[in-house]
Amino acid sequence: MNTSILAIECHLPSKVVSNQDLAAEFPEWAIEKIQENTGVMQRHVAAPEECASDLAESAARKLFTSGVCSPDEVDYLLLCTQCPDYFLPTTACLLQSKLGISTRAGALDFNLGCSGYVYGLGLAQGLIHSGQACKVLLLTTGTYTRFVNAKDRSTRTLFGDAATATLLSASAAPGEFRSSFVCGTDGSGAEHLIVPAGGMRQPCSSETAQEVTDDKGNCRSANNVYMNGLEVFSFTLRAVPQCVRQVLGRSGKRLEEIDLFVFHQANLYMLEQLRKAIRIPREKFCLCLESVGNTVASSIPIALKEALDQQRLKAGQTVMLVGFGVGFSWAATIMEWPMVGCAVHTVSSTDQVESKESTPSRS
Repeated sequence: MNTSILAIECHLPSKVVSNQDLAAEFPEWAIEKIQENTGVMQRHVAAPEECASDLAESAARKLFTSGVCSPDEVDYLLLCTQCPDYFLPTTACLLQSKLGISTRAGALDFNLGCSGYVYGLGLAQGLIHSGQACKVLLLTTGTYTRFVNAKDRSTRTLFGDAATATLLSASAAPGEFRSSFVCGTDGSGAEHLIVPAGGMRQPCSSETAQEVTDDKGNCRSANNVYMNGLEVFSFTLRAVPQCVRQVLGRSGKRLEEIDLFVFHQANLYMLEQLRKAIRIPREKFCLCLESVGNTVASSIPIALKEALDQQRLKAGQTVMLVGFGVGFSWAATIMEWPMVGCAVHTVSSTDQVESKESTPSRS
């Protein structure tokens, strides 16, 4: 049996914060320059009472309403989030109950950020190929704006909240194209993209809530997300081109045989530098962050959904997905995209995952 994606649905919170809103709040911010570098015009922000599970529930309900699957057909629920409702219980368990998924289904959270969607596809494929599940619901969701200090322009202008739902199913379709997964991890870079306080290592306190302004004028506390943009950029330029070469090698494909490249939508400047470094033609490179911002694990499925809706991604085309970021962590896969219902791709049951050997050296 092979694995197929049957459908992708997305949900965005109703509140929108535009660059004009930020300019009105912070007249001293160079909004036009920020917009030029990030490529973000607006971002969606979860309401105070909305949690990541609420966004994920809405995305899943859109998928079920489409008729591609009913809740009781789901055998396994995978939830990728770094914004759980509670430390315990697992947020996936809460969603199993809210969505009416059978109590016979498995459900788990996995904590990954920008590479999480590609990891999730690999996990879902493993569940199906091992016979543990026939239909897997992969949800990505996050309320990263909760981690952002309103006075930190390095993150306030970039991140947006969102959720997506992807249905994967066992398929008897012939595996004419063999997908490959390449994954990698470099935890020595953890300090460069982190929320220092709030976990067991450093619980939130009055001390961690104290705000500090850095030499660039960005204000944050240890309760907020910190991003060392230079280090993250340097990591990305090391890891991603190498990852692309590795996944091409495993698949037996050449760069020119890929019809569409869908990378994690980090920011415009970084994506353009990657595109040029890897020599990807502009017309084959997907950009989807102008109206949603960096939505972390949801950015790749949102871009895929937009490409499908715009008929930029069609049956028989070959697509490369690449996630990279917090961790540091990265993952890539290549797949052929037939079309059944919303969207389908076929993944061969003989696929393997490459991991440790793909770690690039740190300078």
